[in-house]
Amino acid sequence: MTDRTPLDGVDLVLADLDGVVYKGDAAIPHAVESLNAASGSADGQTRRIGYLTNNASRTAASVAEHLASLGLRAVEDDVVTSPQAAIRLLAELVPSGATVLVVGGEGLTSVVEQAGFVVTRSALDQPAAVIQGFAPDVGWKDLAEASFALNDDPERPWVATNTDWTIPVARGIAPGNGTLVGAVHNAVGRLPVVAGKPEIAIFEEAVRRFGGTKALFIGDRLDTDILGANRAGMDSVLVLTGIDGRKQALAANAKSRPTYILGDLRELAEEYPRAVSTTDPRSGDTVVTVRGAAVRLAKSTVTIDRAGDRPIDLLRAATALIWGSGLPIYGLDVAPELYS
Repeated sequence: MTDRTPLDGVDLVLADLDGVVYKGDAAIPHAVESLNAASGSADGQTRRIGYLTNNASRTAASVAEHLASLGLRAVEDDVVTSPQAAIRLLAELVPSGATVLVVGGEGLTSVVEQAGFVVTRSALDQPAAVIQGFAPDVGWKDLAEASFALNDDPERPWVATNTDWTIPVARGIAPGNGTLVGAVHNAVGRLPVVAGKPEIAIFEEAVRRFGGTKALFIGDRLDTDILGANRAGMDSVLVLTGIDGRKQALAANAKSRPTYILGDLRELAEEYPRAVSTTDPRSGDTVVTVRGAAVRLAKSTVTIDRAGDRPIDLLRAATALIWGSGLPIYGLDVAPELYS
């Protein structure tokens, strides 16, 4: 049987942005041409491409402009942001036209205002709810106002766009909105309703907007992207160009394991090799082979039989072996070459 590509049968491709399409202002190598090709029906199937981002600091229009400048065929309606998903949650909690305390930047305030809510930055205005998202200039005063509002009324709704602990930027990995939400949580002793990945609200917003019968989500983080896609019932791709790498993939828990692992997005259109598991008749060891790569489990030790020609196949073999073993990663002695 011929191996299928990750795109086979897919009519909607949803891609995360930071760590998948770009890092900072620069496109990640091979991402733009690969996504354009995926939408271009080169294999006979036309696909809708949508972009999902937990980053609440930018408007959908500015994100689309950035994508277009990189060479992607993208317009504002192709971008689903966590603020857009958060507004749907907020609308279920407070009446239209209510005053809402906003912690965040233009990417959030613009969506709040477009939805007909009144923006305030002060708890003294007795807001009906608090909505919080990331912006680089969010400071202590903003977090304090949110804390004042939430402590003043323990029933006051609190919506967070996302709770990502980190965000990839041009200079490296920086603290994300989760750290800011965590600061407020420590002050008020409760948690917000969350719209962004790994919660399913943002995925539901994308499917509502784009339609499609079979979606594929591409992300670079197991704890948000892959977990969220799995919760939403979508096939998922972990691409190793952002936050999570080999070590995290090997240790992924059952709820955060992707359907596919790709080194970069060129592999979207390549046949995805099957992992073949056999038992060594002499030792009883389990051996998993992916093309020319083979990995062995002897009791609790994971070793490399054959490295093969492609490092990504070795990782695919190792994840299939470890995930299929039913053994916790902390109980295994894994060859360092598999995760270093």
